[in-house]
Amino acid sequence: MAFDPSRFGKFMMKHGHTGFIGMQYRGHGDNWVELGLPWREDLVGDPETGVLASGPIISLLDNATSMSVWALRGGFRPQVTLDLRVDYVRAATPGKMIVAWAECYQLKQSMAFVRGIAHDGDIADPVAHAAGIFIQVEADGWARPSKPDAPEGAGA
Repeated sequence: MAFDPSRFGKFMMKHGHTGFIGMQYRGHGDNWVELGLPWREDLVGDPETGVLASGPIISLLDNATSMSVWALRGGFRPQVTLDLRVDYVRAATPGKMIVAWAECYQLKQSMAFVRGIAHDGDIADPVAHAAGIFIQVEADGWARPSKPDAPEGAGA
């Protein structure tokens, strides 16, 4: 069965950390996913300004980029975040939903390369940019790159 980001997103957004902070599934394509995070007072990092803390925004980008990998692969496979760089361009506007749009732009053996943007209403005026790498892991938790095919006549 093919991976359905909308079904997965709607299920996952009800449980665990994603459910606790209120993430919402918004849409997807062949290699991208869009998630939202409504502004909530308990997620604010600076009570004087009302600006959201960085942690929920990083988590939103991590989830969106991760789901974009499964969208491109066409199926769920266990993976871990090997690297996720988040560059903040500006503070989020208090009271506004944060939207994360992320894409998986390259798959190589067990590695997936991703990038994304978090914004609060205008994708041309981002709050943050993200770039990262995920590595596929096996059920026992070990990463194993897929083996290239043996050259013709090898091992004969």
